[in-house]
Amino acid sequence: MKIAVLDAATLDFPDEAWAAFRTVGEVVLHPLTPSDPAAIRAHCAGAQIVLTNKVPLDAATIAALPDLRLIGVLATGYNIIDAKAARARGVPVCNAPAYSTTAVAQHVVAMILEWTNHVALHDESVHAGDWVRSPRFSYWKTPLRELTGRTVGLIGFGSIGARVGNVVHALGANVLAHSRRRQGAPDWQPFAWAEVEEIFERADIVSLHCPQTPENTRFVNAALLARMKPDALFVNTARGGLVDEAALAAALRAGRPGAAALDVVSQEPMRADCPLLGVPNCLITPHLAWASEEARRRLLEMVLANIKAFLDGHPLNVVN
Repeated sequence: MKIAVLDAATLDFPDEAWAAFRTVGEVVLHPLTPSDPAAIRAHCAGAQIVLTNKVPLDAATIAALPDLRLIGVLATGYNIIDAKAARARGVPVCNAPAYSTTAVAQHVVAMILEWTNHVALHDESVHAGDWVRSPRFSYWKTPLRELTGRTVGLIGFGSIGARVGNVVHALGANVLAHSRRRQGAPDWQPFAWAEVEEIFERADIVSLHCPQTPENTRFVNAALLARMKPDALFVNTARGGLVDEAALAAALRAGRPGAAALDVVSQEPMRADCPLLGVPNCLITPHLAWASEEARRRLLEMVLANIKAFLDGHPLNVVN
């Protein structure tokens, strides 16, 4: 059994971290795989199991791999895989759900607290000597905010959205949520289900926690952003493709919403011509919300369990 890992470097673990995978097959670690279809097929050649984090496997690639029996996604989102094409070939696609819930929720809250407290701004100010020169024992360079009494709107209320909701509720926020399946409402209040447009209109903070599908690609557009409050915060740690980036850049420059905090963009690594690069009041981190060491180790354990279950004839976490 040959296992090809197409972008092992994204997990940033030493070779020995993959030792357990070698108990079930021959493991070929490719640190990165170019997006060129020929390079992808070359790195997958002869492998019965292909593991990928962000290297795409489209219908043509899947059709060109006669030995392929299982696709394992080193992530929760699987929009990089043509799952229908894999199903037509009888190839299950298995993802790793909820491994990063704690890490991503923590990052979302960190972004929100940076918006409320501006910790980095004031640290920079102190190290620049502003406090030494200040006649006052205390100063602030921008108004500080409290979460208590503010409304946080969550688009998607799965494991991550629910965790974020729980934390901001504990800090005093009111929570609105939108989900295709209105199940699992929390037992704390205030909480309410709402439609997307209502959330963008009413919330002081809007945070995306939904998967990207063909139906919702770039659904955050100019019209939806125009519904937001002038001092609101827009947060996206889900998928960059959910947002019309040119529209968001224009909206931020126009002052509605007042700020954005993003961990994802539509093309990663970020391109030099990304409309959001250099936009005022736009905090951007390089898709690292998922990447705590604990989360990455949970991810490896879950993917290995998926492989073992598949080999035992009872595949887990099949998304197609």
